[in-house]
Amino acid sequence: MEILIQELGVEYALASRRLFTDGAEILFDYGDRFCDTEVGHAAMELVVVRNGQGVFAEVISDYLERIDYATDGFAERICVPPFEGGVIVADPKRAAGAPIFARGGARVADAKSLLDAGESARTVSEEYGMPEEHLWDFLRATSSWAA
Repeated sequence: MEILIQELGVEYALASRRLFTDGAEILFDYGDRFCDTEVGHAAMELVVVRNGQGVFAEVISDYLERIDYATDGFAERICVPPFEGGVIVADPKRAAGAPIFARGGARVADAKSLLDAGESARTVSEEYGMPEEHLWDFLRATSSWAA
């Protein structure tokens, strides 16, 4: 953590726009010294914080776009993989940071609980005001329930 604070120069290093994750490692962008300019984005130089090893940003770029940042540059909301388009998010301002469906705001645990109790996907989606396809995407990605 000390390395991150020294490199970033901010107290809350883990919430910074210059940090990324590929799902397994914390990555620091040394190329982002030019902030939010085209030059800065083109110069992206991701390095694994733990061991200093460089990674190819192009190879893991799909995994790096799941964090939404506020105007102050700090992480505001995380889109939970493997769901594209922010179907399920973790947002500290909603549901105390528990994973929720972005549309409708239902906690994932609550929706799954109703399904496990025998409610249909249609009933659950109507109950929580979310598209039924988002519920099916969740089920396909996380369980054998829909199989």
